[in-house]
Amino acid sequence: MFGQKKSRLPTREEALPGRATEMPIVNRHFVTGRPIKGEFPGMERALFGMGCFWGAEKAFWNLPGVVATAVGYAGGLTPNADYREVCSGQTGHNEVVLVVYDPAQITFAALLKVFWEGHDPTQGMRQGNDLGTQYRSGIYVTTDAQLEAAQASRDAFQQRLSASGFGTITTEIERAPPFYYAEDYHQQYLAKNPGGYCGIGGTGVSCPIGVIA
Repeated sequence: MFGQKKSRLPTREEALPGRATEMPIVNRHFVTGRPIKGEFPGMERALFGMGCFWGAEKAFWNLPGVVATAVGYAGGLTPNADYREVCSGQTGHNEVVLVVYDPAQITFAALLKVFWEGHDPTQGMRQGNDLGTQYRSGIYVTTDAQLEAAQASRDAFQQRLSASGFGTITTEIERAPPFYYAEDYHQQYLAKNPGGYCGIGGTGVSCPIGVIA
């Protein structure tokens, strides 16, 4: 993780201009062999930001019912930003993982449990030693039901965190903004590089998934 770290989101005037060309990627998941880009009829999707996207993606790709994962950038102002630009803090993007799943095989609540327990959502513009706006906690939803479930899970988990001495959850919960695929070498990075860096880690507090719709 390189580049100047920023602790505040840029204004539109400060944001880098970006480009019209999409990032070229290999449309094949390194672990599962399935496509990572496409329409995925009958499936649902959501974006999760929980620190460095290498470790975040690994937390989801082997879950039964998850049909595709990919890493990328979302929540910012710069179209088709590259990794160097995102790390500069001048795009506003978050490092996120796209999760495409079969709702008949896995619930959104189960994905939320992995999300909440896989990182510390109280840290603001950082996650552990990773500092910068691209490491902020975020859930970016695509349906009303996902939005309601995310908000309910946040409120329930906040009670557990507060009881364990943690602060206020800073997670963004918003409608999914445009998702820009990251460079191909970032996709399934920890499968390609088993000894690679993984900066995410949970609080040790269990998320009360039973209260989540």
